[in-house]
Amino acid sequence: MKTRFILIQTSHAGNVGGVARAMKVMGFDDLVLVNPRFDNVLRREETKQRASGAHDVLESARVVSSLEEALDGITHLCATAMTPRDFGPPTRFPREHFQDLLAPGGETPTGIAFLFGSERFGMLNEDVYRCDVALSIPTNPHFGSLNLASAAQVLAYEWRLALGGFSPSPPAAYASFEPFSEVRSLADAKEIAGLVSHWQDSLVKIGFLDPLAPKKLMPRLQQIFNRAHLSTEEVHILRGVAKQMVPKEPLKRID
Repeated sequence: MKTRFILIQTSHAGNVGGVARAMKVMGFDDLVLVNPRFDNVLRREETKQRASGAHDVLESARVVSSLEEALDGITHLCATAMTPRDFGPPTRFPREHFQDLLAPGGETPTGIAFLFGSERFGMLNEDVYRCDVALSIPTNPHFGSLNLASAAQVLAYEWRLALGGFSPSPPAAYASFEPFSEVRSLADAKEIAGLVSHWQDSLVKIGFLDPLAPKKLMPRLQQIFNRAHLSTEEVHILRGVAKQMVPKEPLKRID
């Protein structure tokens, strides 16, 4: 599905770079600027610095003179207006709207665009009116001011999440290594039982466990070991700890 981010009369070059970065992080690359303050905003140094590597998004971005030019191929238009407008589209939270938009059996749009107004005066009523929905990001009711790039990041994340997200993958530097859990030799039940018995004996000897009133110490210790999914080597380490906690000479009682 075509996904486009449209910035209307953006005044700060850094925000353009910040939006490009937010888009690329979530796998989007269609950016259109409508009447930005600076004609060369895509080439300004501040823009490039804030893009932080998302230069391909900037290179493919378009600058147009009207909103109409930015809407080709778009069938669902989302305003980002925190304040509801009289006679305007319904105001909804992004997550619930995206879920309904992509619900099975519905008419999924072929192209969606997110409109962001100027940092100075937000979105004009006439631009909001042409939208299908006004998305309101849930924020602190006493302080709801979001930076333009931050708002774009939230919506890019929510939309990517609605589309299915990304499968988790290890950093490239570790891609050649097997997952740690797959190369460990897990201890079997007999080894864990021997570990628990060893610890019980040692705890009695150091006076931490009263065999006449054990309460639930050992079952809890057993659960700790079970949750840890210990390897054979780790069992050996913990048995070594149990051995070392017992003094080599009997403890002398001091009256």
